[in-house]
This record gives sequence, structure tokens and C-alpha cells, in this order.
Amino acid sequence: MSTHAALALVETVVDKHADDLLDLRRDLHAHPELSWHETRTTDLVSHHLDQVGWRLTRTGDSGLIADLGDAGSLVALRADLDALPLNDTTTDPWCSQVPGVAHACGHDVHTTALLGAGLALAEVHAAGLLSGRVRLLFQPAEEVMPGGATRLMNLGALDGVGRIFCLHCDPTIDVGRVGLREGPITGAADSLEIRLTGSGGHTSRPHLTEDLTFALAKLVTELPAVLSRRLDPRAGVSVVWGRVEAGRATNVIPDAGSLGGTVRMLDAVAWSDMEQRIRTYVREIVSPYGVQAVVDYKRGVPPVVNEPASVALLGRAVDSVLGPEGHAPTAQSLGGEDFAWYLTRVPGAMGRLGTREPGGPTYDIHQGNLRIDERATALAAKLLATVAVNAL
Repeated sequence: MSTHAALALVETVVDKHADDLLDLRRDLHAHPELSWHETRTTDLVSHHLDQVGWRLTRTGDSGLIADLGDAGSLVALRADLDALPLNDTTTDPWCSQVPGVAHACGHDVHTTALLGAGLALAEVHAAGLLSGRVRLLFQPAEEVMPGGATRLMNLGALDGVGRIFCLHCDPTIDVGRVGLREGPITGAADSLEIRLTGSGGHTSRPHLTEDLTFALAKLVTELPAVLSRRLDPRAGVSVVWGRVEAGRATNVIPDAGSLGGTVRMLDAVAWSDMEQRIRTYVREIVSPYGVQAVVDYKRGVPPVVNEPASVALLGRAVDSVLGPEGHAPTAQSLGGEDFAWYLTRVPGAMGRLGTREPGGPTYDIHQGNLRIDERATALAAKLLATVAVNAL
């Protein structure tokens, strides 16, 4: 009975604050802040949560851990704060006022929704209906590597936590629906830079040189090919190059060149030894050409692997807030998300929050023209508060 009363109170409180949450989301969208510089955003969140009784801990210049409740199980909810270094190309009245910075991944929605959940949970607690403890993680720097998740973990953000949840905007899903999936839902994402050096020369005499350009070309095609044959294809490994550089003249074999790209996969076991595999295969591929290879491999984030019981809890929240029609099919993605780090320590799940206006255009994240159906913010607040109540 107390759970039903708690969930009814969540609905009432979020509806009461809906206009304020809309204004706050627009304010955050107009004043985006880059990774590790989310001070204004943190100040706003701190101000609102402090007024309703949350115990607050700053995690540096930006970022916040907020705790509620005194005893019992502990569930955590997470939102990311940072914007992206690109221009807002919308013409909305609340478009970014900061040149070259925009909330193009929906983190303004995530932050506002978690704050709304915090306001609702504070009243649930004050009414004596919260049967445990809740921790809110307002995390800086999701968009860079290494991101803010590892900093918060090092500061004890997961100490005592039994489960953790988050929602991420998905502009391919209609508002009022949420995509859930057990197991890997996003991919591991690492960066790879390979620099080759050798004795250059004239293109008429490649046999007297170390043909570095040809060796680079072999890496471009052979490294992905080798990985596709040496790893279980169910690991979903993808190596994609974004840059290849070598030489300036058409009749000169250069003495240096480089290529860079990303390495992504869905399998955490494959990710654990991927760096060593890459180093070995690069050395073997270029060896016949006599060039020297230096590999700079930066591990980014593991895959987000949703734990089945946590997905079921999110599913119950979707049923409660949106009804059975609120469930949307969702595919795996090779995009990286540092929420994955939390899931290496405690069970939890990430859901994909629908933000597309039904019948409207489909946008993509990390693009300056991203627009969301603003009804998603209050719905996300209800979902996050509801899953916390259910998980306790």
C-alpha cells in the first residue's frame, strides 16, 4: 500500500513542478557547459536540492552527489551534465547562447529529469513513504575520455549502492515510449592512433625504400579483416578509420605517416584484451614492409551491459508511468557511454528515453539541429523516481 501511495505522490509532485522543470531545461539548454566546466549547472541543481533536504557533496568544480534517507537499501540514479563543442543550429528561443557549445546529446534533459525525480523523492521521504535510501549522481564529463564516471566512483559514489539506473535521450523513439534491452545496449569505445616511420624515397624505386604508404593502406584494410577472423563475430567488433595521413607529393614515398580511428565492440570479454591483440596484429601486418609502428591505444569505456533484473525494474516503471504501450523496441548501438563503468561495479540498467515528436522529424544526437519533444522531461522525472521507489 505504501508503494502505491509513494508512486501516486511522485506523479503529483512532478506534475506540480512541470512548468518549472520546463523552464529549467530551457535555461540549461541556453547555457551549455563543456566537460569538467559544468559549474553553473551544478550550482543550479545544488540550489534546488538543498531546499528540499538532500545531503549534498560537490565532486570538484562541477558534479554533485546527493543523498536522501537514513537507513535501508541504497539505489542510485545518474544524469550527465556536459554539452558538446559544436554550434546550436536551431532557432528556438532557448537555443544556446554560448558560441560553439550546444546540448546536442540531451544532457540538459537528463539533468532536469533527475532533478525533478529528486524533488518528488524528497516529498516521498518527507511523507514517510521511502523505504530505503536514494543517491543522485550528477556526473560531469560524459563526453570525454576518461570521463566523469571514474572520478565519481573514486570518490565513493557507488559505496553501498545496490543498483543504479539512468535514462538517455533517443530521438528515434517517440515521446511517451522507452527502449529497454537486456545485455549489451551500447558498445565499448576506444581510440586508436598508429604512426609509421621508415626510409622514404622516390616512387620509381620502391624496392630501395620502406614503402610506408603501402603499409598504411594494408593496415586500413587488413587490421579490421584480421579481427573479423580472429574474434567471435558475436563480439560485434568494429574498427573504423577517421583519418589517414602520409606525404604531400605524388612521386615521393614519405618517411612518416599515421592513421587514426575508433575500436568498438559489444562484448566485455573481447574488450578486456583488445589492446594487446591490436598491438600484435599491427606489428605482424607491417613487418614485411620494414617500417616501424608505434601504436597509441586509449581505452575509453566498456559496453553498457544491462542486468536483466534491473531491466525488469525499469520495465515496471514504464508500465506504471506510460502503460504497456510505453515499451519500444531498441537495437544495440556501438556508441560509447561511460555509464558502463558503474555497471562494472554494481548491477543496473540504462533505458532509451523517447524524445521524438510523434509524426515529426527524426533527429540524431551529436548534431546541432537536435530538437526534443519537451514532454519527455517530466516523463523521465517520473520514470526515474518510480524505478527508485520500486527498486527499494
